[in-house]
Order: sequence, then structure tokens, then C-alpha cells
Amino acid sequence: MLDYDQATSFLGEWGPFQYVIFFMLSASIIPNGFNGMSVMFLAATPDHHCLVPDTANLSQAWSNVSIPWELHNGEQVLSKCRRYRLDTLSEYSAQGLLPGRDVNVSGIEQEKCLDGWTYSKELYLSTIITEFDVVCENDWKGPLTTSLFFAGVLVGSFVSGQLSDSFGRKKVLFATMAVQTGFSIVQVFSTSWEMFAILFFIVGMGQISNYVAAFILGSEILGKSARIIFSTLGTCIFFAIGYMLLPLFSYFLREWRTLLLALTIPGLFCIPLWWIIPESPQWLVSQGRLEEAEEIIRKAAKMNHVTAPSIIFKTEMEDSKNGPIKRHTFLDLVKTRNVRIITILTICIWLTISIGYFGVSLNTPNLHGDPFLNCFLLAAIEVPSCVLAWLLLRNVARRYSMCSTMLLGGIVLLFIQLVPTDLHIVSTILVMIGKFGITAAFNMVYVYTAELYPTVIRNMGVGVGSMSSRVGSVISPSFVYLGAYDRILPYILMGSLTVVMGILVLLFPETLGRPLPETIDQTQNIKGICCKRNVPLENHVHKEEFKNGSVLMSSQL
Repeated sequence: MLDYDQATSFLGEWGPFQYVIFFMLSASIIPNGFNGMSVMFLAATPDHHCLVPDTANLSQAWSNVSIPWELHNGEQVLSKCRRYRLDTLSEYSAQGLLPGRDVNVSGIEQEKCLDGWTYSKELYLSTIITEFDVVCENDWKGPLTTSLFFAGVLVGSFVSGQLSDSFGRKKVLFATMAVQTGFSIVQVFSTSWEMFAILFFIVGMGQISNYVAAFILGSEILGKSARIIFSTLGTCIFFAIGYMLLPLFSYFLREWRTLLLALTIPGLFCIPLWWIIPESPQWLVSQGRLEEAEEIIRKAAKMNHVTAPSIIFKTEMEDSKNGPIKRHTFLDLVKTRNVRIITILTICIWLTISIGYFGVSLNTPNLHGDPFLNCFLLAAIEVPSCVLAWLLLRNVARRYSMCSTMLLGGIVLLFIQLVPTDLHIVSTILVMIGKFGITAAFNMVYVYTAELYPTVIRNMGVGVGSMSSRVGSVISPSFVYLGAYDRILPYILMGSLTVVMGILVLLFPETLGRPLPETIDQTQNIKGICCKRNVPLENHVHKEEFKNGSVLMSSQL
């Protein structure tokens, strides 16, 4: 069998070729940071109340009291969806009666906003919410917009792997980048909420597909040490860079069409990368296209100033001595009791972490203070979180790393309800700490899940976890929606779920420094359910690969 890493080892781990691939592919992920969180500003809901048209012929006194007051989060605020009947107010105004002195205003009958709404322009000149009146009885469309985007991400994650396996990593990468950029441009010209939402679904499909394609391409082209850093730091930090640039664009561009167009333009700058980033030589070898693969490797060797051997890829035919290879299916994830429990816990943990991560991120507009600054801070906190995850993967037991970061995120989110409403800065700091913990857990769960499952079903196990994460991202806008009615409720729900699952992580077996299981029988047992099985060390990888967090595969996303 062909050992690709061994055949290309003469290139070295780091050189000009690896640096170019690392930074070019990482740079292609920056637009994903824009699109992944842009809905916070594109679909922001500013303060609003019922429009009182000039045709109502109200005096200034009656116009000032035409909107009733309501109790919201312990504060008296103007109603967003009700007004006093204008025909009644007009009649009182014509009679010269004054509100409060001659008429008890609170006793006047109320009605819905029959003439539209007046929106505050203090933060946003326009959003899809204000342009298409997605408020009051239509306010459910706001979170649905975000859910449709993540539903597109869910569908895209289903097909991206198969597409890249069939047509090549590079073609799928640039095709899906074109889908993301092209349909985002079309979104700018949306004439209705329905049109915007459908296009957003398609953009979500492209967003995850090009992310996955870039991840796979980098993992296959780069050598072992470069691959580890690319997979754990490169993709995460460059996504965070795009995420941090989002509030800067949004601060200076307050009109949603202009903002969306500005966020889309950087995708066009990725076009020249077509002539810089090669196809995956490893994929070409798997397709039997050895000459094309060798040509790419020889160009890489020339860049790295090393001499390539006359023949790079040699294949040896091996006779099968053990009979036909057993095929495994998704049913193997639930057939045995031990693996079934691991699968159930994996689904719950991925789902919870995703809800926490996207829930906290998307709930930024509901925080007190400047939403642009809050968004930037929550994005910036991801950089040290990625570094922490990298250090924990190298040095600390997986169970304790996952448990501690999830408990940190969950407990801090629960503490937010104890902070007085006037201490806005304290609340924001606690949210940042919560985001820090949840993001670190999110970065580590990929490696931990991969190490829990045996080789024969590892891709399927991580794939199920990833699908659970996508479901969590679809659900998360519903948690944010609750924040419009009670600012603390989303944090109570997300914090409670994260704490519970953080404790349940301790049921998982430890994998740091242990050999990877190859077969289902070698899978370590769940803690507290049955005793640990001794697994023979032969046929396993060296424990140093675990310390470096080097378990990588195409389905990690």
C-alpha cells in the first residue's frame, strides 16, 4: 500500500511551499467569519413602535401619548406592537380634550399597528427587519432567517465531503466559494424577506462546503506537524479574524444592503488563489492520477529547494490474506452497548456545545452596551481560546479538559442572572468568559471524539457528532429569540445545559497518551458502567501523536 506521508517526507515539514499553502488556505476561511455571524447585524431589530400617520389629525398632546407603556424586563417601555385607537384619539383631540386631565388615557381601547412602524435609526439605518417589517406578529421570521442559514449549513455538511471525494478538493473549494459569494451578491437585491431567506439558505450551503473543502485540502497537502497546526489553530484563528472584522464593517456601514455587499467583496479576492493553491496530491493518488500528483510534488520540492526522487509514488499490490474486509455501517454506532452509550453522549455533547457557542454569539444584540464593541470582544476572545485548546490537547487529560472548559462556560453563564442590571460591564465580561470556555470545548471536541471511536467507525462517529452540532446551530436562534422577552432566560438555559453535559463528559474514557482503538472490541469502556478493558498495544499509533492532537480526518467538520 502507498504511504503518502512517507513518500513525500523529503519535502520537510515546513518550507516555502507549506507556508504558502497554510496562509492561502487559512485566508480563504476569513470570509466564513463574515457570513457565519453577519445575520446579527443584517437582521438586527432596532427599537420600534407603531407609526402614527399625519392623517390622524392629532394634536401634539395626543400624539405624544398615542403609544401605550408596557412593563418589559422590569422596566416601563413604549409598546412595540400596540397603539391606542387613532379614531378615538382623533375624536378627543377634535373636542379639545387633554390626555390625563380630561381623559384617562389607560382606559382607551388599543389596536395593532395598522399603518406600519417607526424604527429607531440610532444604531442601524436599515436592516431586513425594518425593510420588510419582520416584527410583532411576524417576529418569528427573524430567528427563522438564522435557522434557515444554519439549515443550509446542515445540508451543505452532508454533501461537501461526497462532492470533494468525487470531483476533487480544489474544484469544490472554489465552486462553493463562488456559490457563497455569488448568492450573497444576489441577496443584496432581495425584494422580500422570503427571497432573502431562501438565498441565505443557499449561502449557508456554500459557507460550510468551502470551509470543509479548505480544511480537507490543507490537511492532505501539509505534512504532519504543519497539518496539526493548520487544523487546530490556522482555521480557527483565521475564522476569528473574519469574525472580528464583521463589527468593524457593521459600525461604518449601517445600511444592510451596503454592509452585505461590503462583506461579499473579500470573497472576490480569493479568485487569484486558483493559480496558487494546487489540487490535493493525496486525492489525485487515490484516483490513480499519479503523474499529476508527482508534478505538484516536484513543484513543491522546487519551492522548498530540495531534490525530489526520480519516482515519488510507488504502489505495491498486496494480496488479501484475511478474506474479504468487513464493511461497517452507521448501525455499528448503536449495535454494542458501550459504543451506543458513547454515541448518545457524543450527540448530546456536540448539540449542547453548538447551542452554547452560537447562542452566545448570536445573542450579542441583546447584551447591554454597544453591540459592535460587544461583537468584537466576543470574536477576539476566540483567539486565546484556540490557543488554550491547543495547550490542553497537548498536556492535560481529555476528560478534565472538556469538563473544566464546559463548566467554566456554563457556570459563568448562570452567574449572569445574579449581576444587577445596571452593571453592564460585569455582565459583558461574564459573557466573554463563558464564550471563552465554550469555544475552547468546541475546538477540543473534534479531537476527543475522533480518539473515542475505533478506526473502523471513526469517520461515522465524528460525522454524527458534526451533524448534531449543525442541529444545535439551527436550534440556537430560538434561544436568542427568548432573549427578546427575558434577557436572562437564554443564559439560564444555555448555562444549565452546558454544566450538565460538562459533568457527563467525565463518563467518557480517557484517551490522552493511549493507543487508538482499531476495532469495536478495542473501544474503551464508559466510566462507571463497566470495568476498563486492557487493549493490546500492537497495531496502534505512538502516544506522542495524541499529545500533539494529531487525529485528523475529513469528517471532523
